Amino acid sequence: MNKEPWTFLEEYRGTDFKGQWPTLPEMLKITVKRYPERRAFTSFSPELIEFNYSEVLEKVEMYGQYLHGIGVKKGDRVGVTGKNSPQWALAYLGILFAGAIVVPLDYGLKNEEIRGLMETAGAEILFCDEEKYDFFKEAGLKELISLSPKKENYILDINHKGSVEFELQGEEDLAAILFTSGTTGVSKGVMLTHSNFVSDCYLAQANMNIFHTDVFYALLPLHHSYSMLAVFIESLSVGAEVIFAKGLAIQQILKDLKNGKVTMFLGIPMLFNKLIKGLMKGIREKGIVVYGLIRFLMWLSGIIKKYFHVNPGKKMFGSILKQVSLDTNRICICGGGPLPESTFKMFNQLGIDFVQGYGLTETSPIVALNPKEAYREASVGKMIPRTTTKILEPDERGCGEIAISGPMVMKGYYENPEATAEVLTEDGFLKTGDVGYLDEDNYLYLTGRAKSMIVTEGGKNVFPEEIEDKFQLYDEIEQILIRGFLLDEKMKVEGIEALIYPSDEGKKDGEERFRAIIDEVNRELKAYQKINRHRILDEPMEMTTTRKIKRFAVE
Repeated sequence: MNKEPWTFLEEYRGTDFKGQWPTLPEMLKITVKRYPERRAFTSFSPELIEFNYSEVLEKVEMYGQYLHGIGVKKGDRVGVTGKNSPQWALAYLGILFAGAIVVPLDYGLKNEEIRGLMETAGAEILFCDEEKYDFFKEAGLKELISLSPKKENYILDINHKGSVEFELQGEEDLAAILFTSGTTGVSKGVMLTHSNFVSDCYLAQANMNIFHTDVFYALLPLHHSYSMLAVFIESLSVGAEVIFAKGLAIQQILKDLKNGKVTMFLGIPMLFNKLIKGLMKGIREKGIVVYGLIRFLMWLSGIIKKYFHVNPGKKMFGSILKQVSLDTNRICICGGGPLPESTFKMFNQLGIDFVQGYGLTETSPIVALNPKEAYREASVGKMIPRTTTKILEPDERGCGEIAISGPMVMKGYYENPEATAEVLTEDGFLKTGDVGYLDEDNYLYLTGRAKSMIVTEGGKNVFPEEIEDKFQLYDEIEQILIRGFLLDEKMKVEGIEALIYPSDEGKKDGEERFRAIIDEVNRELKAYQKINRHRILDEPMEMTTTRKIKRFAVE
């Protein structure tokens, strides 16, 4: 029987940590003992920056002393905002090494919004990059530290001398307050403990092995729980390297993937859809015969991989994968939204172990992850160990609101007991607001969000996300939102409408093409899911920084 991936911690229990799980600083110290010379953080642009694990520990212990020296004590809140970079990662860990609580803030927000969230959290010290530095310098904070060399008090120039002993956090103390961007309303501060993060990090590895030889790519913003846990904290737990991306430009991504020899690539559906569409378009341009042959070989590769657990695709399609810098890639992980089964299948057929997972900020966030050896395309993953899942008030399909308990579930919302009581039950289950079902093997399937559910005349529940997924691979559509509208006000009967914002390509096609797309999709849908009307928008719909449409903001 295979050992649980966290078994090695027993060697360090009692000496390096005392509780059930180490804190995040204790986890880093254990990794430094195991892999001191392993590269930890790398950034290629605008200049090469590299740190190994020993250097990271030396830096963040020094930052802990520095913050303590300016009055930071256990339980204080300290903010960090900026684009992904080694400096961001060092700031995050330095705050924890001061015994303080990290408040990671979305750099895509306006300055006034960030200031408001800092006030909500009671944070008077901020690490920020150059774009926001001047604003916050005027804001009269207790201390401002720059993540950019172009500003004063630059983090990499700090050289504090001091080795005072002070109180650090325990595993049940708060590590971070994460403000959700949310598609349905006001930001709430999710309180996550060291135990929440560290337990989730190791338990998720039961469904996917990662190694100190892996190279992670930090593309998605690290202030978001998905990237924070699945890239940053996971890499720290095993001694892997993190390559920090500078943005979402495809050419820069491909360059980083190649230069960094990335093995673990985490992204969102939109990114993977674009990559596979670009790849297949290139193959199609080689002519119908070549395209047909490659599609047949992909189908054959997928069958062998899925049913015989042999992966011929990596060798068969090595030159194709090299075009998108995925030839060194071991695993692609998709999260942050539903993915079309076709995208999932094609990556696996090409020899990439491509899996998706599920979670919420409130669950640290991973609760389900598809094992690469036993993935199911339609599922968001197998529930990880030590989670208990309930399906509340299931319908005839077994679908109901998903509720989860386990060591990764948050303490609650910061200074918001009413909102906490709405989602945390007395017996410790988190009501996710997502609707779905479990199969007999504990794989989870999503059908939609409870709050956006449409109820049809026949009493059927329709989840907009299920319909929106059908449009993901139409190049003519930049954004789509499915929602209910009142067909009959007196009877409160809802119909289904689609709001479409066309892509540049779609703007050339005109109304007839969109009618044809709606008709195509309607043919795939059940009778009660069919779209009754659609509207073409002149302006894009407002989105969160994780590229989800803000449903509540759409008129």
